[in-house]
Amino acid sequence: MLINWVYLLAAILFEVLGTTCMKLSEGFNNLIPSILIFVFYGCGFTFSTLALEKLDISFAYSIWSGLGTALIASIGIIWFRESMSLVKFASIALIIMGVIGINASK
Repeated sequence: MLINWVYLLAAILFEVLGTTCMKLSEGFNNLIPSILIFVFYGCGFTFSTLALEKLDISFAYSIWSGLGTALIASIGIIWFRESMSLVKFASIALIIMGVIGINASK
């Protein structure tokens, strides 16, 4: 069961890397990030599939999407210098609380 958690965390990491490469590709104009989008998403979906072998889909997907969203928003703010506002911060916090709520109901 621990390996399924490792798979899920790997899936999240690869999804975040793929999404970051979308931004870096500048509309598929930069070759390396454009190629890496497909590599990272392929790895992400592979690891998601492996994680779902033993984890409940509602549980795994809520963690995958919630943590992925929070990480991408953080990368946008820190790396790409996107604006940070109280509303954006509160929205990220609500996503995390929603994931906790879904998993607490298990």
